[in-house]
Amino acid sequence: MAIRVVRLGSPRAEGEGLRLGTVRRPPRGVPKAEFASRDFYDVWMPELAPSDGLVKEAQGAETEAQWRGFLRKYRAEMAQPERARLLDLLAALSHRTDFSVGCYCADEARCHRSVLRDLLAERGARMA
Repeated sequence: MAIRVVRLGSPRAEGEGLRLGTVRRPPRGVPKAEFASRDFYDVWMPELAPSDGLVKEAQGAETEAQWRGFLRKYRAEMAQPERARLLDLLAALSHRTDFSVGCYCADEARCHRSVLRDLLAERGARMA
C-alpha cells in the first residue's frame, strides 16, 4: 500500500489505484465523463492545489529565490487546518490502500506535487 505521485494524463501504472487530481482546474476540452478513462483523475481534490494566485506565481518563477518563495507560501496554505487534516487523512489511507496524487505539470521538480510528496512523507505516508 502506498501513494504514487504522478503526472495527470500520463498512462496509469499497474496497481496505481485511485487517482486524485490535486489541480485548481479540470482538464480543458475533456468531457467530465472522460476524466478517468483518459488517465487524468478519478476524484478531483482542488483543496490540495495551490490557490489561483499562487499557481500564477509558481508558473512565473524564473529564479530559485522565486521558486523558494512559492514553496514557502504553498506550505503555509497546506498548513491551514482543513488542508492539514486532508493531508493527515491521505497519509493514514496510504497504509491501507494504493492511490495516487497528481498534477498536469511536466516537471515534478517545478510543480506543487513535489511539495505534496514531502508533506505526505512528513506525515508518515507510505510513498511508492
